[in-house]
Amino acid sequence: MAKVLFKQWGPFAILMIVAVMALFIPLLPNFDDGKYSAPDIAFILIASALVFLMTPGLAFFYGGMVHRKNILSTMIKSVVAAGVVTVLWVVVGFSLAFGDTIGGFVGNPKTFFFFQGVNSGPAWGTIPLSLFAVFQLMFAIITPGLVVGAVAERIRFTSYILFIVLFSLLVYSPLAHWTWSADGMLFKMGVLDFAGGTVVHISAGMAALAGALVLKRRKSHMEHKEVPPANIPYVLIGTGLLWFGWFGFNAGSALGANALAVSAFLTTNMAAGAAGLSWMFFDVARGKKPSVLGFCIGAVVGLVAVTPAAGFVSIPSSIFIGVVAAVISNLVVAWKQKTSLDDTLDVFPCHGVGGIVGMLLTGVLATKTVNPAGADGLLYGNPEFFFTQLKGMLISVVFSFVMSFIVFKIVNLVQPIRVSEEEEEEGLDATQHNEKYVQGTLIVAGQEVENTF
Repeated sequence: MAKVLFKQWGPFAILMIVAVMALFIPLLPNFDDGKYSAPDIAFILIASALVFLMTPGLAFFYGGMVHRKNILSTMIKSVVAAGVVTVLWVVVGFSLAFGDTIGGFVGNPKTFFFFQGVNSGPAWGTIPLSLFAVFQLMFAIITPGLVVGAVAERIRFTSYILFIVLFSLLVYSPLAHWTWSADGMLFKMGVLDFAGGTVVHISAGMAALAGALVLKRRKSHMEHKEVPPANIPYVLIGTGLLWFGWFGFNAGSALGANALAVSAFLTTNMAAGAAGLSWMFFDVARGKKPSVLGFCIGAVVGLVAVTPAAGFVSIPSSIFIGVVAAVISNLVVAWKQKTSLDDTLDVFPCHGVGGIVGMLLTGVLATKTVNPAGADGLLYGNPEFFFTQLKGMLISVVFSFVMSFIVFKIVNLVQPIRVSEEEEEEGLDATQHNEKYVQGTLIVAGQEVENTF
């Protein structure tokens, strides 16, 4: 009885405790010490909003590719991270990622506990620390949402909520500290990751692989049943929103309205376009027809691969990154389809492998001509930097996979992480949320409420 009550009331009780604690956090005044740049503030505010737009974009992207009976359950798992991670980031997440370092491994949770001192903190370059914290929050929100695609159609919603919490604390925040904090161990090694190749995409891709292994295969996958995409126009909408938001993701990582932001904006667009064409044309070369899904998936792979490189490579080089990343991810998807690995929407081949390729190609193609604060890569006579990127990539891959595997196992110990066979067969929209689409009509609690198409 007590266990049932905790499952029902536990999440709400925890949220209420956090809300009450927030009332007792001492306030410090905002200040402007003359170091802020109004254009930079405006630019990063817009960039933050663009990155947030990627979360509903991801929901459409994933929701359109699953079975119709799982559209809502898949979409809400991407969007609900905006709630969970936001609260967590304010309480302790930002401190773990960017607080005073503890051995270069993680930030001190006391540094910005409940955002204490963030509003009155020192300028982060030419913008307030609070704005930098909000910009980084948007990255933290979308990262666990990426994992949804690998475990779609079989993960219990409440278990996924717990996964978001543990993944954010134990995987994302440490990696962010390693990579982007001046005291982080990867930063001190000289590893360059402009906008999240390791922190976002490798971490999500390796977590996706771990999740697929822990949750095991769907019944439809074991029976080799083809699951038709629910709504390909949703995928197109999602791709457009992701592409649009990615300009804030990468260009905003310049943290100012400057020439570097312009360069990152252009490399982002070039890589996406080249990768979409590369995936589609490579399919045609292998005897397939050019597909809408192929172009959309390829474009996203290009966006993933250019993310760590966007502010360090030339605009022409970004075309190469997009083309190569799309081909490699396409081949990994083809290989995966011959195995028993049930990564529902190919998160590991696209985000994990795409992030790996992007990190390595940064080590090859980076040049100080684009960014004097960066490094010259292998192509420009600096093999040492390539091996630095390789080491950083391997450390990130191993850490992300091992910790994510442990996180999934912990969640499974707290409560079964996978729905029952009967629930999987009926669909997660109905069994997890009591809502479902039936022939274009939204059904809530058994009642037709709205025509949706």
